[in-house]
Amino acid sequence: MKKILFINPIHTDIFNHEFQQMLNNSKLQDTSVDVVSLENGKGPCHLQYHSYEAMVMPKIIQRVREAEEENYDAAIIGCFYDTALRASREISRKMVVAAPAESSLHIASTLGETISIIVSEKKCIPEMRENVRKYGFGERVVSFKSVDLKVHEFQKDLQETKRRILQASKEAIEKDGADIIVLGCTAEFGTFDEIQQELGIPVIDSGLAAFKYAEFLIEIKDKMNWTHSKLIGYQSPPEEEVQSFGILIQK
Repeated sequence: MKKILFINPIHTDIFNHEFQQMLNNSKLQDTSVDVVSLENGKGPCHLQYHSYEAMVMPKIIQRVREAEEENYDAAIIGCFYDTALRASREISRKMVVAAPAESSLHIASTLGETISIIVSEKKCIPEMRENVRKYGFGERVVSFKSVDLKVHEFQKDLQETKRRILQASKEAIEKDGADIIVLGCTAEFGTFDEIQQELGIPVIDSGLAAFKYAEFLIEIKDKMNWTHSKLIGYQSPPEEEVQSFGILIQK
């Protein structure tokens, strides 16, 4: 069995049940998946602000380390900012770690030529643009489109959410030349299929993309031993130092 932990890096479990159902419906037969969030009511319930991201980073790193100790094959950080992705790959010694933006962009760049990312608010765009460039997709992403919804508003009126995403996507296609749409917030779940049928082009749900990419990374690790290189960028810190901090669990 492939054992995957999907971490909603927020202090509410409001999305966990729906994510669990979605991933169960999409998983391979030999995959098991658990969806968790951070402790309820003890911190930010969304990551719209970079300061909120900074608050949850230590807890994400802790949870990733715990996942490895619990023998998960992969952990997914379920925010399109890919919060603490590099740090999590460092602290994980053998386990695969994936995140929505990087996964979506790899998949989208294989399926089409030009990408538009549909985001919640304009506030999100600067950091997401930085990540796009860092990942090497700066020339492929032709636009970011805001639908002016906050994270917790996406699921309140799903038909209105779909209408806004569809409108932004049509503009991206007609004005920016996009032939792939990426939903740039994991809270946009439950919308891609209907919008995809309407547009006639791939619409990438970023949470699903991260999950399927994690399954793929586990497979190529198991069969070819291709996994995160520990030589340079993802080199793990010395274990004795990590233990001396008394922060991360040890078994």
